Amino acid sequence: MPVITLTTDFGLKDGNAGVMKGVIWNIAPQVQFADLSNQISPQNIAEAALVLGRAAPFFPSGSIHLVVVDPGVGTQRRPIAALVGEQYVVAPDNGVITPLLERAESEIKTIQIVHLNKPQYWLPVVSHVFHGRDIFAPVAGHLAAGVSLEELGTPIHDPVRLELPQPKATPNGWRGEIIHIDHFGNIASNIMRSHLGESPAATIRICGVNIGGMVKTFGERQAGELIALYGSSGNLIVSVVNGNAAQRVDAHPGDPVEVTYSDR
Repeated sequence: MPVITLTTDFGLKDGNAGVMKGVIWNIAPQVQFADLSNQISPQNIAEAALVLGRAAPFFPSGSIHLVVVDPGVGTQRRPIAALVGEQYVVAPDNGVITPLLERAESEIKTIQIVHLNKPQYWLPVVSHVFHGRDIFAPVAGHLAAGVSLEELGTPIHDPVRLELPQPKATPNGWRGEIIHIDHFGNIASNIMRSHLGESPAATIRICGVNIGGMVKTFGERQAGELIALYGSSGNLIVSVVNGNAAQRVDAHPGDPVEVTYSDR
């Protein structure tokens, strides 16, 4: 039974995510849905790319990831569908698949991308403002119903890519930045476990605040304490035990994060 995930910035109020599911069920009634998030920050392609990139590898081979965070809707930006490794993606060509592409390239896995330029796989009437309903959803439905990727459009080899910020080594550690703030106010940086190793003796500086050392679990500190640890995806994160770190330090995506080793 095919699985389709949905990632959008539509929110939950207006029914837009639901109507896309209705379009798909009319084409492929056997589909199972999983909502990754319908609360991506409005027009935030980088946030959608992050959510998709860290979630998609946990889905069964052949899953279809439908992503509609599309500030360029109605313009000349291309609609695309892709096979990246073992996962399919249907999305605007705005860089949202960048993390998946980079992962597939590093693992030498299959990458096939098509420009969705065959209107027979869209709804009969296409609006200028809701390609999620009129183009992307029906394409995902046809893909789930067995239409091959090659039938849905013309192959392309130049997808748009985001310039994702990378941490940089310093003489005494690493300098990165905040890339995501989650529902709990946990602050995720682009500094990874692979950069630092296991619980280094280090000072983490963020938004003018220093944190001495790292912990492995929230339970190692008392409620209300500001801590640094590795998140579930291996990022260095800053949290408040049973609280909101982003509010505590007034953090925003793009703010710098510095790690300085205490023994250097």
